[in-house]
Amino acid sequence: MKPFASRYLLLVAFSLLLGACQSTPPAATEATDARAAAIAQLEQSLASSELATAEGQLAALQAESPNDQSLEQYQRQLAEAYLRRSQIVLQKGDVNAAATALSRARVLMPKAPALTGGVNNAIVNARKAELDKAEAALKAAEAKPAAKVIDPTAESTTVALNLSDMGKLRRQLDAIAADTVNYQCDVSIQVPRTDDYPWLATLLTKRVNKLDANFDLNLYKQILRTVPAQIVLSPRKP
Repeated sequence: MKPFASRYLLLVAFSLLLGACQSTPPAATEATDARAAAIAQLEQSLASSELATAEGQLAALQAESPNDQSLEQYQRQLAEAYLRRSQIVLQKGDVNAAATALSRARVLMPKAPALTGGVNNAIVNARKAELDKAEAALKAAEAKPAAKVIDPTAESTTVALNLSDMGKLRRQLDAIAADTVNYQCDVSIQVPRTDDYPWLATLLTKRVNKLDANFDLNLYKQILRTVPAQIVLSPRKP
C-alpha cells in the first residue's frame, strides 16, 4: 500500500502545482480589466468629441505604459479631432477657440511615433499640410478687421436701409462696404421701387472701389414690392 499511497500523493501534488501555474493571479486580472475599461472610456470620449477629457485619459494610459504602441492610434485620432475642431470653429468665426484647438493638434501630432518613419511619410506630410493650411486660415482671420454689420458665422446678413436720413444711410453704406471687402461678400440690393436701385448701387460701388479698387463686386438687383429697402450680404465660400 505504501508505494500506491506515495504515487497518489505525488499525483495530487502535481495536479495542484499544475493548477497553480495555469491560474491567472487576481492582481493581473484586475489590472487587465482596469486597462480595458480605461481604453473604453478613452474611445467614448473621442466618439463624443470630449477632447480635453480624452487627452487626459490618453496621458494617464501613456504614463502607465510609455512603450505601448497600441496607444499611438488614439493619439493620432485625438490630434486629427483637434484639427477638425479648429477648422470648424474658425469657419464659425471663433478665432480664439480655433487657435486653442490648433495648438493642441500641433502638440499631439509630432509625439505620435506612428507618424514618423519612411512608411508613414505620406501621412506626416498630409497632416502637416492640413495643419499649415489651418494655421494660415487662422492668421488671416486674426488679421481681418471686426465685422461692422454682418454675422461672419451666418450664410447671409440682411441690413435694413434708412432712406429717410441720408447721414445715417451714408454711415450704413460705409459699414456695408467695409464688410463687403473684408469678408468677400456678394451683395443683393432689395428695393420696393425700381428707381431706388441705381443710386444705391452707385453709392455702394464707389465706397467699395475706394477701399479696394481691384475688388470683384458682385451686385444683384431685386425689386420686392412688399419689403423696405435693404441689402443682403453673403460671404463667399472658400
